[in-house]
Amino acid sequence: MMRSTLLAALFALGIATVANAQHMHSEATAIANIGDMTVEHAWSRATPSAAPVAGGYLTIRNSGKAADKLIGGSSEISQAVEVHEMALNNGVMTMRSLASGLEIKPGESVQLQPGGYHIMFTGLKRPLKQGETFKAQLTFAHAGKVDVVFTIRAMNARPEHDHSHHNN
Repeated sequence: MMRSTLLAALFALGIATVANAQHMHSEATAIANIGDMTVEHAWSRATPSAAPVAGGYLTIRNSGKAADKLIGGSSEISQAVEVHEMALNNGVMTMRSLASGLEIKPGESVQLQPGGYHIMFTGLKRPLKQGETFKAQLTFAHAGKVDVVFTIRAMNARPEHDHSHHNN
């Protein structure tokens, strides 16, 4: 009897550990869908205490037959959410807001990452701390609004390898 109780307890502990590991993995690769648009792998970097801005990075897939645009959003951690592009122009790295949004063509995906397209959270309300998460709502021109959870990584974090195929 004692042995079967011990085995049952160990079995339950094993299931709880697997469930917790799956929850942690699903949180890191959380997927949000709205219409034909899929948003996944959303993350940001930890910020110093006085930082006024933070970047947001993710992958957007358009499985539909029509183009859509990421045009902005809102967040619990910032006063504004803008879509930005960094580019090398005549040897100078520049950053600009994409006032008309970022197009995601039908059947394609776009990866927002450091040094390229990204989301800019401006007017931070608090520092972002590694290991925490925050919520944002992204707005697409046609699909509408989708809730996304961002995982906060280290200040110097780099994109994880994404096995998906990117056309942009």
